[in-house]
Amino acid sequence: MKDFIFYFKVGWTHILSWDATDHIYFITSLAIIYTFLDWKKVLVLVTAFTIGHAITLYLSALDLFRFNIEWVEFAIPCTIVLTAASNLFLRPEVKTKGVLQYLMALGFGLVHGMGYANYIRMMLSNNQDLPWSLFSFNIGLEMGQILVVILVLCIQWVLTKYKLINTRMLTIIVSSMVLIVSLLLALERFQALRI
Repeated sequence: MKDFIFYFKVGWTHILSWDATDHIYFITSLAIIYTFLDWKKVLVLVTAFTIGHAITLYLSALDLFRFNIEWVEFAIPCTIVLTAASNLFLRPEVKTKGVLQYLMALGFGLVHGMGYANYIRMMLSNNQDLPWSLFSFNIGLEMGQILVVILVLCIQWVLTKYKLINTRMLTIIVSSMVLIVSLLLALERFQALRI
């Protein structure tokens, strides 16, 4: 149980720390187009992201794959840019009802997992119970993401219920802000690449 709690906390803080703003931007971009009535869709979406993240971490912990961290660090904000841009340019019914959203979450989870892969490989290198540790980590990650989703949906609910802003305008504002910040981050990381 001690190992479960330890790795759960590592997963939880991986999402809910100042070093994890990229994850928070990504989850916010995924969730902002939904309402509380869509909570099941959002839960599946976030879980698809976690599954992608978990696959990469597992393969990396087994040392089956190694990734160039500079390219991964560049790719992560690119996934956020694409998610935020799709909120702005895809019709809402296409965005919320299609399989594309779930495939994007799964694929982008793979990319985000690469960003943490080296750290998790070092942490788990001598661990005899790899599946249990990764399971614990991913449960913590999932719970942290669900908390972010709940906060986003609560803010959205308050703002729209009291008619401070409509849902589409809120989506445009939040997605635009995330898009700009992530684009700047992607450009900064691109300039740091050794090509």
